[in-house]
Amino acid sequence: MGYSDVDWKAINTVRVLAVDATFKANSGHPGAPMGCAPLAHVVWNKFMTFNPQNPDWVNRDRFVLSNGHGCMLHYALLHLYGYKVSMDDLKSFRTVDSICPGHPEAHDTPGIEVTTGPLGQGFANAVGLAIAQQHTAGVFNKPNYELINNHTYVLFGDGCAMEGIASEAASTAGHLQLGNLIALYDDNHISIDGDTKCAFTEDVMKRFEAYGWHVQHVEDGDNDLDGIEAAIQKAKDVKDKPSMIKITTTIGFGSKLAGTGGVHGNPLKKDDCAQVKEKFGFKADESFVVPNEVYELCNKQSAEGAAAEQKWNDLFKKYSEEHKELGADLKRRLDPKKPLPEGWEKKLPIYKPTDPAVASRKLSESVLEAIHEVVPELMSGSADLTGSNNTRWKNAVDFQPPSLGIGDWAGRYIRYGVREHAMAAIMNGLSAYGTIIPAGGTFLNFVSYAAGAVRLSSLSHQRVIYVATHDSIGLGEDGPTHQPIETLVHFRALPNMMVWRPADGNETSAAYYMSLTSHETPSILALTRQNLPQLENSTIPNAIKGGYTLIEDENADITLVSTGSEVSICVEAVKVLSEQGIKARVVSMPCTEVFDAQPKDYQLKVIPGGKPAMSVEVMSTLGWEKYSHEQFGLNRFGASGAYKDVYKKFEFTPEGIAKRAKATVEFYKGVNPRSPVDRAFQNIL
Repeated sequence: MGYSDVDWKAINTVRVLAVDATFKANSGHPGAPMGCAPLAHVVWNKFMTFNPQNPDWVNRDRFVLSNGHGCMLHYALLHLYGYKVSMDDLKSFRTVDSICPGHPEAHDTPGIEVTTGPLGQGFANAVGLAIAQQHTAGVFNKPNYELINNHTYVLFGDGCAMEGIASEAASTAGHLQLGNLIALYDDNHISIDGDTKCAFTEDVMKRFEAYGWHVQHVEDGDNDLDGIEAAIQKAKDVKDKPSMIKITTTIGFGSKLAGTGGVHGNPLKKDDCAQVKEKFGFKADESFVVPNEVYELCNKQSAEGAAAEQKWNDLFKKYSEEHKELGADLKRRLDPKKPLPEGWEKKLPIYKPTDPAVASRKLSESVLEAIHEVVPELMSGSADLTGSNNTRWKNAVDFQPPSLGIGDWAGRYIRYGVREHAMAAIMNGLSAYGTIIPAGGTFLNFVSYAAGAVRLSSLSHQRVIYVATHDSIGLGEDGPTHQPIETLVHFRALPNMMVWRPADGNETSAAYYMSLTSHETPSILALTRQNLPQLENSTIPNAIKGGYTLIEDENADITLVSTGSEVSICVEAVKVLSEQGIKARVVSMPCTEVFDAQPKDYQLKVIPGGKPAMSVEVMSTLGWEKYSHEQFGLNRFGASGAYKDVYKKFEFTPEGIAKRAKATVEFYKGVNPRSPVDRAFQNIL
C-alpha cells in the first residue's frame, strides 16, 4: 500500500478530463467520474492485468461500468493506460461518429467489454463474464497450467442497484459462488430525481449478504485509497463467494455542486470548471491536459500487463504441446474470424416428408443433441423451463459450483431460474468473453420480459441464441397471458436481430445453422408446442435464404406467405382452394431479416408481381405489408383452450385461410398488383 502525489495527480487528471469533455460537449455526466476516480485508480493501477496493445487477450481482467452514464471515467482511463483512445477522441465525446459515445458501446471503443447504458445491464453482463471465466477455466485449466484465472470488476451505482435485473443477476451470482466477481458499489446517494432518500432507502449490503455475497464497506471513498485497496485484496482472497464493496463517495467531488443532483447529469458551469482545476493543481485556462508523470505511472501498469500476456503466450505454447486437442480448441475459439469446428454442420438433422410430425421445440432439442459434441463452445440453459423449452441434451452436465454436488465448472447447462431478463444479459456477457456461444430458453411471450437485454444483444453484436418456445396461441390452455401476439413484431423491428419461426425439421436445422454462423447477430428461435409435419420441398439450403417457394404454380392466382405452424395449414388450404377453382402458391418465410438480405431478383421470384400475396401468421399483422397485399393474423389477444379449438375459433384452418384467399383473389381481379417486395429504397438502404 502507500500512495504518492503522482497517484493523486492521476486521480485528479481523470476528474478534470471528465469535466473538460462534458463541458466541451455541453452534455454528459461529470459527477460519477469525479466521485469514482479514486476507486477506479486503485482497481486499474493496483489490481487489473491487461494489455492495451491487445484488448482481446483472453486472460485479461475485465472492467465493466454498469452505471454507463459515467463513461468519461472509463474513456479517460482507456486513454491514460494506452488503449487506442486518443486525446482527440476524448475531445469528440458525445459527437457523431466518435468512438467515445454517450454510453459505452463495446464494438465502437477498444477496451470497452460490454455495451452498457440502461442501468443494471452491465452488472448482469459482468455476471456473465464471470461465469464464462469459471467455465473456460473448468474446461481448459490443467495441473501446472492455470491458463484462465482473470477477475471481473463491475462498478455500479444506486440506479443499477434499484433495477430488478441487477437483483436477478446478483441472486444468480451468489448461488453460483462466483469468487472471481468483484462488484464496487458507488454509494453516493444521488440519482436523477435527487437524493435517494426520496425512493431508495433499503440496506443494499444486507440484500447482497442475503444473496450469498461477501460484503464490505469503505466509508471514505473520497480519500481512503488504502482502505479501498485492502477491501479489494480481501475480496480477491475470498474464493467461494462473489464480493460487493460498498464505497461511499461524493458525487462531483471538488465541484461547487458536490454531493447534489446538480452535478449528476449536467456539465459544470464555466466558473466551476475553473475552480475545480485550480483545486486539483491544474491551470484554470487549460483543457485536456495530462501531466507526463501520470502517463508514466499508467504506462508502467500497461507494460506489466503486456509482459503478463507474453508470459501467458509462452505458457499456452507449452500447454498446446502437452494438451494438443484442448490447445487447438482454445486457439480456434479465440480466432477473430470465429470459425466453428470443421464439418460441424454435417451433424445437423435432415428430415424427409415421410418422417413423423414433431413440435419444433423438440426439433430444436434434436439439433442440440446432434451438435453439442461437435460445437463444444455451445452452452445451453433455461429460465426454469428446461422440460418445456427442451434446451438440455441428455448427457449434459450442469454448470454449478462443485461444492453443491450437482454439477461442475466445466458443465455446459445453466439453470438460470425464473430470471428471464438476467438470463439474457448474462448471455450477452458470456458471448462477450470470447470463448462461448450461449443459448437460453424461455417462452416466446417472456422474451418480452428480457427485452432490454435482447435489444443490447443486437446493439452490441453478440452471438446469442434465444430459444423461444410456446410461440403462439398453439400453446393452448395457458391462455392469453402466455400467448404471444405482438412479440414477433417487436423483435423483427430490432436492427441486427434474426427472428426465426421454422415450419418443420429442416427449417429448424437451418435456423441453428444461421444462428451459429452469424458471428455478430443474435437470433430468436420461435418454436411450437404442437407437432408440425415435415414439408415437401423444405430443405436446409432453401431455408437459409430466409424465405423460399414451398409450393410452386406458374399459373397461380395467389401467393400464400406464411411462417411456422401456419405453413402446413396453408399447404392444406391449397387443396381447399383447388376444389374452388383457385390455384395457389405457398411461400415459407422462416426469417424475414435473412430474406431481406437476398438479391432483389430472388425476392421477386419468391413473391412475384402480377398476383396478390396474402400473409398468414397467427400473430399481429403489423409489418406483413412488406411481404403481402393482404394479411390474415391475430390483432387481439388469444383464448384459453385446447390448441386445435383455439385455432378453430380464430379460423386458422384450411377453410378459414381459403375463405380469405378467395376474397383476396376476387378483390385484386384485373389489378395486376406490383410485388410488395419491389420497393423504391431497396437498392439505396
